[in-house]
Amino acid sequence: MKKIDKSGLILCELQAKTFELSAESLSMSSEIFIRRFMNSQISKVLDSGDILETNIQANDLLERVEEQYGPSNYGKTKFSADELYWIGYIYRYFSYTYEKSSLQVYKIVKPKELRQLYLPYHTIDPAQAIERILEAHNQKLDEDEEIYRQLQILKTIREKSADY
Repeated sequence: MKKIDKSGLILCELQAKTFELSAESLSMSSEIFIRRFMNSQISKVLDSGDILETNIQANDLLERVEEQYGPSNYGKTKFSADELYWIGYIYRYFSYTYEKSSLQVYKIVKPKELRQLYLPYHTIDPAQAIERILEAHNQKLDEDEEIYRQLQILKTIREKSADY
């Protein structure tokens, strides 16, 4: 697992603002927008970090997604701007720290689930929120940490059995 750094925080903020802007700028449902965004070419540029070398803004990201998929007014359910900001931030934080693509993260946790988790999780550290989400999905994505944890359990078992 990678530690969040300045570059990661900039990417999180950019994606969060993009998601937030989608609430008022686009006529499609929030879930449709998020699915399109997480599958878009621009999300791959965010994944690579290459976007940090540009002066692209949240409005530009929205335009790129709309250029790729075309305008739509499909769906009616809109998330609040605050929910969308948090969802965008969490998705990018997850992708950045676990070094997963946007699409991989989207397949693990869907927008509807994140919306339900907004109220209980939006005030805690994003890393803790992601850990809780992974626990709820019975997943451990940090293999090195998991191997270390299992090694410690094995050592404890051996020490106890040596005492007998």
